[in-house]
Amino acid sequence: MRVSCTVNGESHEADDVWPGESLLYVLRERMGLPGSKNACEQGECGSCTVYLDGVAVCACLVAAGQAQDSDVFTVEGLAEGELLHPLQQAFVETGAVQCGFCTPGLLLAAHDLLRSRPRPSDVEIREALAGNLCRCTGYGQILDAVRLAAERLADRPSTQLGG
Repeated sequence: MRVSCTVNGESHEADDVWPGESLLYVLRERMGLPGSKNACEQGECGSCTVYLDGVAVCACLVAAGQAQDSDVFTVEGLAEGELLHPLQQAFVETGAVQCGFCTPGLLLAAHDLLRSRPRPSDVEIREALAGNLCRCTGYGQILDAVRLAAERLADRPSTQLGG
């Protein structure tokens, strides 16, 4: 089957998609968007998080056909060319990026939080990131990054958050 959708604002098509293929596989292998990571394949780690029609989902659990005629937003959509999104910049500045495997999912989970809660409490940040597993940082730097990004983004309208 053919899957057609809009990814990060651009039209994409994938041909000969097997009905059981995940959206994650199609994004990474057929559309050349390797940002979302394939770790657990069970929706437990959060590394494959993308937006599907504005809702954060684990792309490993979404059948590719479910994205037909949908809007998909991946971590690649955060940056504007070479200019990092303020959330990405905060992750770099605080050392929240180590091996990088969890980073795409953490960025989109934090992005999703900041869209609805521009000034989240530490408890809200922890809850929003609870579905993302990181084996390297111990989460301290990740929390620092989200706080820093929230501080920088707090006065922007949510439409300027990107995504």
